[in-house]
Amino acid sequence: MANMESINNLRMVTDLCRAGQPLPIDLAIWLADALDAYLDQRGISLDDAFRLRSCRGGVPWYIEEGIRKRDSALRQLCGRHFRESTVAAQASLIHRLSLRYATSSWRFDRERETMPEHYAGTPNEFLWLAFKSGAIMPVCTRQLRTILNCGPRYRSVRAPPKNASAVEMHP
Repeated sequence: MANMESINNLRMVTDLCRAGQPLPIDLAIWLADALDAYLDQRGISLDDAFRLRSCRGGVPWYIEEGIRKRDSALRQLCGRHFRESTVAAQASLIHRLSLRYATSSWRFDRERETMPEHYAGTPNEFLWLAFKSGAIMPVCTRQLRTILNCGPRYRSVRAPPKNASAVEMHP
């Protein structure tokens, strides 16, 4: 697994440099240390200097980052639009929506840098984010169930049956 702190630091350096802003001292020291490691040691790669190297046989950092973004967007889609459904139903719905989006809107949206405004508040908002992440999309329902069962929970807790006692509701 790549060092996500390093990736976040690199993104912050990039944003600050583009804006013509000075780097905070801790970020400047981190950047200088990584560049020194690269420049002073023959044979060390930039990935090694910035601690971005994945384990042998592991997923490269940029693919891992895309997967994290995709999975987050899919979980948010469930939380905003399918919260009352079971995980299996959510996976089935998202799979169908993803296939439809892939064959219709995505072929036009893939070149956009920003999401179309009319997607805001709709399932397409999160589908656009998932597809734009760079991770493989659409994914099969089995993988969707795994994605939705892992990470932060966006699904609401289902209401207990009406005949459940207070003890059963809060063990």
